[in-house]
This record gives sequence, C-alpha cells and structure tokens, in this order.
Amino acid sequence: MAAGGTGLAASLQIDGPRTSKIVDISQLDALKGFDRTPDGGLRIGALSTLADVHASPEVRRSYAALGLAAQASDRPDTSARATIAGNICQRPRCWYLRADCRCVRAGGDLCFAVDGDNRYHAILGAGGCHMVHPSDVAPALVALGAGARIAGPAGRRATPFEEFFLPPGLDATRENTLGPADILTDIVLPPSPTGWVSTYRRTSGPHAGYPLAAVAAAALIIEGTVADVAVVLGAAAPVPWRSREAEAQLAGREPAPRLVRQAADAAMADAMPLADNRYKVDLFKSLLVASLEEVCGLRPSA
Repeated sequence: MAAGGTGLAASLQIDGPRTSKIVDISQLDALKGFDRTPDGGLRIGALSTLADVHASPEVRRSYAALGLAAQASDRPDTSARATIAGNICQRPRCWYLRADCRCVRAGGDLCFAVDGDNRYHAILGAGGCHMVHPSDVAPALVALGAGARIAGPAGRRATPFEEFFLPPGLDATRENTLGPADILTDIVLPPSPTGWVSTYRRTSGPHAGYPLAAVAAAALIIEGTVADVAVVLGAAAPVPWRSREAEAQLAGREPAPRLVRQAADAAMADAMPLADNRYKVDLFKSLLVASLEEVCGLRPSA
C-alpha cells in the first residue's frame, strides 16, 4: 500500500521481489485530518501530511515534540506528499538490507554491519540486527504516550506506539506489529496535562531527511519537582528507544544541570557501539542534555 509515495522506491529495493501489487490509498479521505477525541486528546489521520502535522495549531500548542519531529522530517521536495503514517512505517535505511544481502532482517543469520561499515548503525538494543529505526515522528509519539489505531482482516484494534515497534529479539524481520493486510488508520494522542512540556532535537545525517541521532523528551514540573518525564531516543536502536534509566535519574527530583548530565550518562550507560559509530555516544549525550534542560525549564526552547 502507498499514499504519499515518497518512500515507495526505497521500499521496493527491499520488498520488490515479493511485491506483486501496489494499492494506492491516497484518496481515502477518512484517513486524513485532525479531530479532538472525547477525552480531550487529538486524533490525526494516518494520511495527514507531515507539513499539515507541523502546521496544526493543536499539535504546536499541546504536542510540541511531534510538531518539531514532523518539521525535521519534512523535506521541501516531499512536503506536500509525505504522510505521518509513511514516516512511522518506513523500512530501514541499512545499506546491507537494501543491497539485497541475506542479513538477519532479510531472514538470514548474519548482521553484516557488525564487521562492515557501521557508522550510522545502532548503539543500543541491537539483538542481532544493528539497523536503526529511521522515523523522526516515532520517538515523539512514544514520548507523548500516543497510540495507533489499526484496521485489518481481524477487525480494528488499538495499541500504544511503545508496543507497536518490534525489537529484533521478538522478530528480526519486521519493524512493527502490522500484518500483511493491516492499515494504520489513525494516530491518537492523549490529553496534554497543563504544564506538560515536550521537545524534539536531532542531528541530521548525510541525507538531511533522516536523523543521525535524535531525542524526544517530555516533562511535567509541579512545585519545582519532576512529576513525570519521558525520554525516547531516535536512530539509536532498531526501535524508538525509551530510556527508563534517564527517566529514573529525574523523576521525583528538583531539576538541575548536574542531574540532567547524570540522566544523559545513564541513558548511554548500556550503549554498545561498533567500530565506526562510537561518536554517537557523545552525540546523544549532547542532545540529551539540551533536550532535558529545555523540558525541565533550565534553558529556552529550541
């Protein structure tokens, strides 16, 4: 299935031999637009463009991290076509997979990045496959507690985005829980509590449309204490990587620069970089410090 079609050619590099039919769903107007949910949250149609997500007043007011992530992903050449669902569900950018190597993700036994060119690959959560999830909006959705609505032959279902993406340890050949005939129909964001602040920061790779390292962070400060916090890394692992270690350093404590640095160190404590991507550890620490200082009120917004 395709809508905006901006990632279709790249996906066919991987799936072409198994693809017999392409279904154009771009005219399904029911999968577009924005609506308030009964509980005060926000529904975003899966075929809404990244440009529309970034421009949405509701997104910019209550879900800043998502708006910033959509803007980061929204290249001028695709701004009118790239959809939020396409960004979430895009296939890995790993050159070994796209070169038709019989790697773990293609059903083989080896991850060729381990001993090969791994400069942009995972430093966390590899589990036998060192690809990184290429989406900008996915980490923001996880940090904001968003959920996916899915339609398929078995009916409709809903799942949190934190459970939507599949780590290699569960299934190394799939990126998410969508079945062959399933469609991601809607993205649903919960109500945003008063005082909830979120942001998204990234460093671009050689191709500006994809992150080299990214951080989505959100925090709620009540009476000078971190009452709630979410920290999710992009381009660090095969899935959007929730850093419970960083969150534990901040939760229930008074924000301070020293505490933020400790949280950044904790997020990288279990990193296992390969030969060519060790630079990512310091890069993530820098992004983490900037993002966490922002959501904790220790520096101005980006």
